[in-house]
Amino acid sequence: MTSDRPRTFEDPQTATHTYDDIVEENNRLPQWWLWILFGTTAFAAIYWFGDQQLKAWGSPREVYEDQMVAVRLAQASNGGGMSAGALLAMSRQPAKVAEGKETFSAMCSPCHRADGGGTIGPNLTDEFWVHGGAPDKIWKTVHDGVVPKGMIAWGPILGEQKVASVVAYVLTLKNTHVAGGKAPEGDREP
Repeated sequence: MTSDRPRTFEDPQTATHTYDDIVEENNRLPQWWLWILFGTTAFAAIYWFGDQQLKAWGSPREVYEDQMVAVRLAQASNGGGMSAGALLAMSRQPAKVAEGKETFSAMCSPCHRADGGGTIGPNLTDEFWVHGGAPDKIWKTVHDGVVPKGMIAWGPILGEQKVASVVAYVLTLKNTHVAGGKAPEGDREP
């Protein structure tokens, strides 16, 4: 009496099995293939942990903004000035703002107070600006100065990098309205 079921046989010692008279062997994957698989899996896990948990490197957007700031600084050193977008991007970078705050405290605080509230110079923490509160106008004021009113041109003294970091810091002061600030001067900035 024959059965209609296919005949199967497994040999545990050779790790083969036969199904419908076809012999299949249980071959191990090649070592090089396994090393690539495990290596890429480990790399992906380490990369994810470094990027998402440790924040070890910046996002593509942050890297792009850093590179564009460097390009704009190079253009500014050739007399091209700084764009408003580059200055705003710098104002979102804590390292640049900290550098600007340090320079501001050393050079600008005698006239504008350490908190930007203004003494001889105008209050930098309100919405009123004598020479314009747009980033590029602040850059021009700091870089070229306002000699008739007693503000020297800081561009030749500080250099493009430090002027840009000071402007980045001043942009963080806008509309903070520190207590005891000087009375408003100039036009209201929209």
